[in-house]
Order: sequence, then structure tokens, then C-alpha cells
Amino acid sequence: MALKKVKGNLERIFDKNLTDLVRGLRNNKDNESKYIAQCIEEIKVELRQDNAAVKANAVTKLAYLQMVGYDISWAGFNVIEVMSSPKFTHKRIGYLAASQSFHADLEMLMLTTNMIRKDLSSQNQYEAGVALSALSCFVSPDLARDLSNDIMTLLSSTKPYLRKKGVLMLYKIFLKYPDALRPAFPRLKEKLEDPDPGVQSAAVNVICELARKNPKNYLSLAPVFFKLMTTSTNNWMLIKIIKLFGALTPLEPRLGKKLIEPLTNLIHSTSAMSLLYECINTVIAVLISISTGMPNHNASIELCVQKLRILIEDSDQNLKYLGLLAMSKILTTHPKSVQTHKDLIMRCLDDKDESIRLRALDLLYGMVGKKNLMEIVKKLMVHMEKAEGTTYRDELLTKIIQICSQNNYQHITNFEWYISVLVELSRVEGLSHGSMVASQMLDVAVRVHAIRPFAVEQMSLLLENPYAIFGMALGSARPPSMIQVLYAAAWICGEYCTFLSNPKKTLLGMLDSRMVQLPHNIQSVYLQNCLKVLAHLLPSQSKGPPATANLLTNGTEEGESEDLPDQNAKENEDSAVEPEKINLAEIQEYLKPFISSEELEVQERAGCLNNFIKCYVKLESKGQVDDFGELSKELANAFSSELNPVASKAQKKVPVPEGLDLDAWINDPPSDSEEETTETTDVFVKTHTAADFGSNLTEKKKVPELSEEELGKMREARKQEQNLNPHYLKSSSKPTNSKLVNWSDDIPPVEKLDLSVPLQIPTLASSDKYLQESKQKSSKSKKEKSSSGKKKKKKKTKGKESEEEEEDVEIEAETVHVVNTVIEMPEGATLSDTEESALAFDDPHRALDIDLDIPLDPPPEVAKTKASRKSDPNYIKKSKEKPKEVEVTNSETHEEVVVEPSVNSIKKTKSSDSKNKSHKKHKKHGKKEKKSKQSDANDDNLLIEME
Repeated sequence: MALKKVKGNLERIFDKNLTDLVRGLRNNKDNESKYIAQCIEEIKVELRQDNAAVKANAVTKLAYLQMVGYDISWAGFNVIEVMSSPKFTHKRIGYLAASQSFHADLEMLMLTTNMIRKDLSSQNQYEAGVALSALSCFVSPDLARDLSNDIMTLLSSTKPYLRKKGVLMLYKIFLKYPDALRPAFPRLKEKLEDPDPGVQSAAVNVICELARKNPKNYLSLAPVFFKLMTTSTNNWMLIKIIKLFGALTPLEPRLGKKLIEPLTNLIHSTSAMSLLYECINTVIAVLISISTGMPNHNASIELCVQKLRILIEDSDQNLKYLGLLAMSKILTTHPKSVQTHKDLIMRCLDDKDESIRLRALDLLYGMVGKKNLMEIVKKLMVHMEKAEGTTYRDELLTKIIQICSQNNYQHITNFEWYISVLVELSRVEGLSHGSMVASQMLDVAVRVHAIRPFAVEQMSLLLENPYAIFGMALGSARPPSMIQVLYAAAWICGEYCTFLSNPKKTLLGMLDSRMVQLPHNIQSVYLQNCLKVLAHLLPSQSKGPPATANLLTNGTEEGESEDLPDQNAKENEDSAVEPEKINLAEIQEYLKPFISSEELEVQERAGCLNNFIKCYVKLESKGQVDDFGELSKELANAFSSELNPVASKAQKKVPVPEGLDLDAWINDPPSDSEEETTETTDVFVKTHTAADFGSNLTEKKKVPELSEEELGKMREARKQEQNLNPHYLKSSSKPTNSKLVNWSDDIPPVEKLDLSVPLQIPTLASSDKYLQESKQKSSKSKKEKSSSGKKKKKKKTKGKESEEEEEDVEIEAETVHVVNTVIEMPEGATLSDTEESALAFDDPHRALDIDLDIPLDPPPEVAKTKASRKSDPNYIKKSKEKPKEVEVTNSETHEEVVVEPSVNSIKKTKSSDSKNKSHKKHKKHGKKEKKSKQSDANDDNLLIEME
């Protein structure tokens, strides 16, 4: 034996320890995997030795390799062997490796139950502490069930170290084994009053974590926590308690009355920013609760807002972010208190940190009203032009749309302004939310009936000049996302084509040959709405009256021919007699590129439109005017029905038919071998990218390069043409200062042209015009109110706040357009804007939703004895029949005693009826008083205990 020990000690001299392993890894960076494999083989040899120190050294190296990223699950039994070592230094190494490599689903954990139980009952508190620390990392439901009683016994230990560790471990036990919560809760509640502050803080942390998901079960602990909040000086524990009160206040609103004063005192006195933030959050939660029954605590709100302003103005970015976050919570209930700090929030938009800018945008979302909507949106659009970064610019666009569209556009008074804003947003470069802008255009056009003529006018301008408006004339590499606005423009012009001033021009604009280069979904919508516009024009062509004939011409609009001079009037009379008809053959020529498109849907829509035109051409060639007119009317009626907006959740409300499995495969799923052999080829459809989109525009506009001689000849010819042209302004010679030239003699007199038709050039509307109009209206209303206020006597009001509210109501902007709020839903379905917020299905806190006030069930031993009694035939059961009564008179008290033999109980009745009746009346009256007092006492128990 002695020789073996000496031999083992000599071998240990040459073993590699952790330091050698780390040094070897640094020296073998090129062949790291080879070196690791060699080390693992050496570790396996060391684990097979009998020396415990050698095994502990091997497990130490395995723990390091696991940190580096190598799997050591194969050494689980060796780790358990080191955990069971009697030496503390070895045991600590084993538990460290177990906490890193073990998990709750490991099957070999059943081998550790008795070993951990033995360590928990050890006299060395550090052995129990190491076992608890490791157990928290790999505890399983079986371990939690078997070791819950052993951990609860640690709560009554004389050593604060073990009590604190045991309290913290209970939280992990509750998550894995929820049935342990109810028997352990009384002991956990006692630890809230433990003399050791560490144990007390641990108990507060555990209960606060449990109450974070299920606060109603811990409402009875409010007096204890209130006492801790008013007496403790530990900031971290105060933060936990104040968070818990923030969750309990909505459940018991009267609790807020008691919390306001200590919380405001903490806000005034504390210098810790973390505690200040939590106090403000809880004050907000108290005041947000609807059924508090408290008066308006404006002083508390103003205090919170002032403190938050200090946080926002701080140079620390984290404090600034938290201040903006808390300010957004106050905004929901007290918007006026936050709106006074609008300048500070607007300054945050220029901050370097993008998260702070986004949080400031969220605040602006709640500060918007009918009076300041146009002003705030204008500032955001100016800020968008200066901002850098595509993601932030996209977020600005999203926030502008959310601000304007919130609550069914309740803050928008003039939708012409909003349409112009959307058009301006579609022209901003560097944005990628074209589909969002398009959906807003569609939604406004469908919901607001009065805005449709203006919307059609603006959308027709987009359709007629898409390349000039979007800056794509020279084939710029603009991302195709903002081009999605043309999707909405085409649909609006087609659906409401009766408002088009020149429908033929719009029709030909959508069929332009350059539109083939647009994305395929936009081409499909173009063709579909070309059919709508054509269906609107053909009935007028079949009748051919002079009144509607002008709609089919290229240049003039309806009613323009009445006020022209005589010569033009004659020409218009001739054109009225023989109006210019739609050239259907020309439209068919325009359709040829679409018919040969690579996209199947574009082919189908173009083919359908071409076949419709063929039918019209055949009827017209045969001279069947009546059939031609009827067919055009039927086609127009097909698109005449009104479309209502559909609810966003309508698709979710549609019930799934019986027998339909949406998750089942329609066809057999492809096998893995087929997927490997098949290659994706563009047979029918060719995918386009943004680069292809830009290159298609440039390929057709390639200009041949000219030589220098040709360029020189072109310059000379241009100069000679300029010299010979009398209307070209030449450059003047050197100015003479001595002589003053009188130019008034050479200027011909200006004559006014008598134009009956105004020269109107259609242009896109600007949102600045509507902003100036709103400012002028508001200034006029203020002047009128001030003038009327001087003449009339001011009525007495209770305070300045009521006067300000009346002013806001009176100066409120007038709504020009009305929004249609009727939306379509499936039959029997109701609209639910908010979904019930519940815990996730796999959340372990769902099982911890236990009413802790209900007493525990009887122990299993008592239940077993009751069951054995019921199964015993000799056991006498209570009979359901009424027992016979035997009256016996007591000689001493003169009372009648009723004996029930089966139950062996005695009922006494008074002999005197008068005393009996009076006694019963007093008894009933006393019971009623007791019940009423008890109900009132139960309601005020929490508040009395807190006092």
C-alpha cells in the first residue's frame, strides 16, 4: 500500500493541472483541436485512477473545457463521484462542474438525491451552501419534490447563511414543484421579520418574484411590506417592495391612499436615482387606478414630472431614457402636465442615441391634439429631412402615420392636408415603407367620402408623371418600396373614376410602355383599374352626346368650350358634333408588352382586357349599337358597388369549417431526395431585384458617345443659331457708368390678355398651405374671443384649471371631413380591439396561481384513516333518518332535555315561551350586528394593520 501511494504521488508530479492546460491552449492556437483531443485522452486516464485528488484535478480541467465550448456530458458519473468526496475542496469542484454541465432533464440526477440531502444536513454550513448553489442550476421536478422538506428545515437553522440560502432556493423549488408553495408559505412569511437583514432581503425578493405574475395571492402581506417600507434603509429592498406595491394597488385601490405620503417623502429625500424612478412609477400606478376614489393629486403629479425633467436633462443616457419612459406613463392620465414640457421632448429628437429619439417619438404620439397636429407633423417632416440612417427615417415615417391615424383619425380636421402629407412622404428619398403609405391612402379614400375628388386628383398626377415625381427618369437606383404608392394611386383612380377630370389621359398614362418596368403587383393593379376606367368611358362613347364627348378628348375638360372666343368655339362645335372617340386599336397596341409579360397575373389581366376590347370592336364593326351600349352598361355596373372597410381582425374571426385541417398537406410533401435533385429555374417567372429595376431604365436610354470634333461642330452651329436668332438674349458689353440709359422708351406697352379660360397647371398640393390656414383661423378665433371677453363680464370659476379647459374646448379646431367608422365583420363575430393578457401556456408561474388563504388539505394519514373506516363493515355510519327524540326533565334547572340516541347529543329548550322568544329575538339581532361589523372589519383589516 505504501509503495502504491508513493508511486501515485510521483505520477501526480507529472500530471497537467489547469494552469498547464491554459498555457498549452495558448501555445497551440494553430492545432487547438488536436491538442484538445490529446488533453481529453489524458483526462480520461486520470479519471480511471483511484486517487481522489487526481480525479478532482481532471474534473477541474473538464469544467474549463466546458466553458470554452466542448461537451463533457460523457463524464457525468465522474462528476457525481467527485461531488460525493468527503473533502470540501474536492466537493466544491464537483458541484461547480455539475452546475455547468448538468440540466433538469438528465437521467443520472436520480443518483444525486441522497448525496445532496446528506450535504444539506452537514455540520459544515459551506457544504450545504455549495450544494444549494449547484442545486439551483439543475433542479428537476423530482429533486424538488424529494428535497423540499429538507430545504424548509434550513429555514429554522441558527445560521443566517443557511437561512438566506434556503429562502432563495425555495423560489426554484416552487417553479419546479408548485405543490410546495402552500405548506412552505407560512415559514416564508415569518422570514420577512427575521432579525438578519440578509434573510429578510432574500424573503422579500422571493415573494416579490412570486407576486410579479400573481399579485392577488399576496395582498394579505401588504401590512408587513408597508412596515418594511417605512422602516428599512436598504435601497434594493425598498425597490422590490415599491415594485410589489405598484402591482398590488390596482387590486386594492384604497391601498393607494396610504402609499402616496410615504412615496412622496421618499421622492423628496432619496438621492438614489434607481429608487427615485421606482417611486415615481408606483405613484403613477396609484393615480392610474380608476377606482381609487381619491381627489386629483396634482401636486404629486407635478412633483413627479419635475423630477423626471431632471432625469431627462441629465447627461447620463440611461437616466434620460428612464425619464422619458416614465413620462410616457404619466401622459396616459395627465397629458396636460406633460405637454408643458414639449420643448424638452422635441430637443430629445436631436439626441445622438437612437433609442432616446425613438422614446421621444412615443411621447409625441400621446401629446398630439386637433390644435397641434399639423405643427408637430411639420416638425417631424423637417426633422426627417435632416435625420441620418434609414432605420430611424423609417421609424419617423411610421410614427407620423401612427400619430395621424390613431383612433380612427380623431385628430385630423382636414383630410386634404393628410393626403398632401402622404404624397410628400412618398417623395422623400431613402424610405422603405411604401406599402404603409399606400395602405393609408386606400384607407382614407374608402372611409372619407368627401375627400375622394381631391384624392383622385392627386393620385392621377402621380399616375401621369410617376418617373418625374419619384425621380426615376434617369434610372436612379431608388428602392422599389416607395413605388408601392402607385399601387394605391391606381386603385383609387380606378375605383372612383367618376371624379377624374381627364379619364382618357389617366388611362393612357397607366398603359404607357415604360410601366412594364414597374413591379409586377403594380402592373396587375394598373391593368385591373384600366378596365374600370374603360368601363366608365365606353357608355359615353356609345351614346356620343356633346356633353360627355369632351371626356374622351385629350386636351379640353367638360364645360371649357362655352367661354372660348369665336374661332375656338367653332372648332369645339365641330368636335362636339364629331367627338374624338377612344381609339381601341391604340389601347390594344399598348397592351402588347403586358400580354407578353413574364408574370402570369399580368398576362392574365392584360389578356382579359384585350378580349373585352375585341368584343367591343366586333360589335362596333357589325353596327350593333344597342348591344354595344348594353354591354358597356353591364360592364360599368360590375364596378358600381360600394366597398366598405374590413376590420383588421376579420380574418381571425372567420370560423374554420368542420372537417378542414389548415395544417394538413394538400399534396404529399416532397421527399428529401427530390429537394436535392430539383433546382430552381425561372421558367415562367423571372425574379427582379432593385438593381435590375434600375438597370432596365438605363438600358433603353443609352446615348452613343460623340468625338471631340463632332462636339466642336455642334457648339459652333449652336452659337451661330443664337446669333441669328433675334429673340435670343445676347450677353451685353462692358457697362458704361458715365451715361445712364433710359430703358423706358424701348419697353413696349403691356397689354392685358382677355382669357376667359384660366391657365391652371395641375400640381401636387402642399401641406404648408393647410398649416398656414389653420394658424390664421386659430389667431382669428383668439382675437374674437378676447374682444368678446372684454365686453362681457367674466363669470367666477372655481380655479384657473377650469378656465383653461374651457378655453381649450372653445378654441378646438373644426372638423371638415367625417370618417366612416362602419366596418365589415363575419356573421356572428364581434370586434374586440384588446386581447386578454394572460400568462403563456408554458410559463411556470401559471401553476403558482394558488389562493394561499385557503387552509391546507388534511394530511394523507388522516385521509387514509377515514377511508379505512368507510370500508370497515363494523364501523357504525350516521343514519340519514331523523332519530327518535326522548324528553327528560332536569329537576334542578327545570329544563326539558331532548336526547338523540344515535348521535348522543343533547338539545335544550326553555320551558317559558316568552323568555324563549325574547332570547331568540335578541340573539338574531346580535347576529345581524356581528355580521355587518365583521364585513366592515374585513374590508378595513389591511388599512388598520398598516396604521
